[in-house]
Amino acid sequence: FYFQVLEMLLNVIIPFCFLALHGAADLCNWTGSGFASADSRVVFQVRLSCAEGSVKWLYPVQALRVVLDPKVSSARRNRICIKPFASSGGVSMFVERAGKLQLMQEQRARARRQVICFSADGAERPAIYLQASPRSNELWGRHVIGFRYELMGNRKCLTPQPLASAWASCRPCSDAELLMAICNSDFGGYILLNRSQTSSVEVSASRVYWQRSGVFEQQLDPSASLPSLSWHGHIHTLLDCHVKPGDGEFLFTGSEHFGEAWLGCAPRYKTFLSVYEKARQERRNSCDFPLG
Repeated sequence: FYFQVLEMLLNVIIPFCFLALHGAADLCNWTGSGFASADSRVVFQVRLSCAEGSVKWLYPVQALRVVLDPKVSSARRNRICIKPFASSGGVSMFVERAGKLQLMQEQRARARRQVICFSADGAERPAIYLQASPRSNELWGRHVIGFRYELMGNRKCLTPQPLASAWASCRPCSDAELLMAICNSDFGGYILLNRSQTSSVEVSASRVYWQRSGVFEQQLDPSASLPSLSWHGHIHTLLDCHVKPGDGEFLFTGSEHFGEAWLGCAPRYKTFLSVYEKARQERRNSCDFPLG
């Protein structure tokens, strides 16, 4: 029903009633309100042009159309992933591509923290539609709905799909992939696995070489004979990868998405040193790694 209503809005109202919103925006993030709107025919429109950011819609009414047009020339990054806010339950969410709508979240469904990815290929940039019910007292009491978004890698996504299945892989990295990972990953460190959980691994790292944000934090190690700080955090993996605690030391690399770390290449540290040293002797390294 809501899909039909929104499709009718697209076919009939949009040519006449698009209203550009001028809320708090910096081309990456937008915050606006539907409180002042009295016209039930209006479909509000926002355009954002960054590789990542967020949309916050206060007092949602009618519909909001968000065009995501990242100004990134790299052909490797042709997927957009979004993560709805936990408060976005009760809102229908669609992705529009080539004039067609695909349902991502039903209005009557409870909000889930699942991340959905879809292709950003094509001449026309994809748009996200949020359809709010004007009769929903629950939404008015909640005040804010929205989502975070990120432009990601180059795997094909023909239909909206969960983030993990869109990019993760359980196979070991090749030597070439490992050497590239130490140059391009969002984080990297020297760790000992602590324990595995349902979809993540808790790690304790003696050293974090780099990280894009603060997914790993320094904490006092209570097990040490002398007070010392070590790095702690969680790295997400696919359940099918069956990651388990193991003996030995590892170099871990990966990507950060929506404030979470996802495992990429994670060889044993001795294996990495052997691969890196051989590549350095043959002058095949794309970047230097701090071995000291």
